Amino acid sequence: MESNFLQLSYALDTFYFLVSAVLVMWMAAGFAMLEAGLVRSKNTVEILTKNALLYSVACTVYLFVGYNVMYPGDPISAYLPNLSFLLGADNTVEAVIAGGDDAPYYSGMSDFIFQAVFAAATMSIVSGAIAERMKLWPFLVFAVVMTAIIYPMEGYWKWGGGWLDQLGFQDFAGSVVVHMAGAAAALAAVIMVGPRIGRYGPNGEVRAIPGANLPMATLGMFILWMGWFGFNGGSELKVANVDEANAVAKIFVNTNAAAAAGMIVAALLSKFKFGKTDLTMVINGALAGLVAITAEPLAPSPGLAVFVGAVGGAIVFFSVMFMDKIRIDDPVGAISVHGTVGIWGIFAVLFSNGDATFTGQLIGTLATFAWMFIASIIVLFIIDKVMGLRPSTEEELEGMDMKECGMEAYPEFDHKQ
Repeated sequence: MESNFLQLSYALDTFYFLVSAVLVMWMAAGFAMLEAGLVRSKNTVEILTKNALLYSVACTVYLFVGYNVMYPGDPISAYLPNLSFLLGADNTVEAVIAGGDDAPYYSGMSDFIFQAVFAAATMSIVSGAIAERMKLWPFLVFAVVMTAIIYPMEGYWKWGGGWLDQLGFQDFAGSVVVHMAGAAAALAAVIMVGPRIGRYGPNGEVRAIPGANLPMATLGMFILWMGWFGFNGGSELKVANVDEANAVAKIFVNTNAAAAAGMIVAALLSKFKFGKTDLTMVINGALAGLVAITAEPLAPSPGLAVFVGAVGGAIVFFSVMFMDKIRIDDPVGAISVHGTVGIWGIFAVLFSNGDATFTGQLIGTLATFAWMFIASIIVLFIIDKVMGLRPSTEEELEGMDMKECGMEAYPEFDHKQ
């Protein structure tokens, strides 16, 4: 009887993990729609191609090496994982029914696929920030290094049992490990390629470059919101008992509450500041709320989750404007949504998680940012010297679609700008 119960519990937790992975995988569609909606029509095909290929590249590279870097069976030290390739055998029936604290409670393969889609999500943050002015194949080369070494290394430090985990750094589902990490890499890439042609005037003025398809961007936001239930909920890892099931339900409630609050606050601020309700700020407000609650979606009360998300919505509003003031051209606001708000989220953990300390959260944030930014700058510098990151002025003005893909997303319209 005990054996049957353990096997059933294992099957249910594995199934929940796999469904959560599917939800996070669906976020790839959300990123694609969001970014395609916020770029000009002449760059739509290229950004869609980037998002589709980066997902496949990330999953393949993470299968061969990235997963084992992030979760090494025999690390060299708390700072440096070991290197091995591909996946080992899955758990046996005997190991599952043995019971005890060391018995596995979900499939190792389900853990891999869940972590692989996280790696792809981290890389997707970069694609939006450098939209409209970074060539396709250099970007994909960077995706290989990013998902093979750069992201898995800092992931090992926290989630693989490395030094940040031993320090007590608390990040439940990745406000810093995924979101700020991706934003740090994105910031490095944006600095390397520079702003889009015409984005900033000679006297410091900021020139708006509207996206071509706001309905598509809004759809992308809702897809990401939906996928986030798997992102945060799946990070609980278990569901097959009353306590865990209740925990997952609370995570869903808090995740949803934070997103809603972030959207409302960003909408109110845009109305107050501009006299109009800016849809792009509304979209980014929801995403900011989601990023903010990701570091600790379980411990807060729903009321506290509303506060965390609301502050995230305010932060992203001001961060987007600040980035333009310092000429960091980010077409989708990815650095603000995932980076600036990710930092807020990691310190918001202190309100509800008694195991978190200010020092631990600060060290974890600084170490992750430094590693992701410096490693990314070095790799991008090398790629730039070998392949070149940015197209020519003529190619950029014509549009990345024809240069990189030889086709247009909306060929029946005269869309050149």
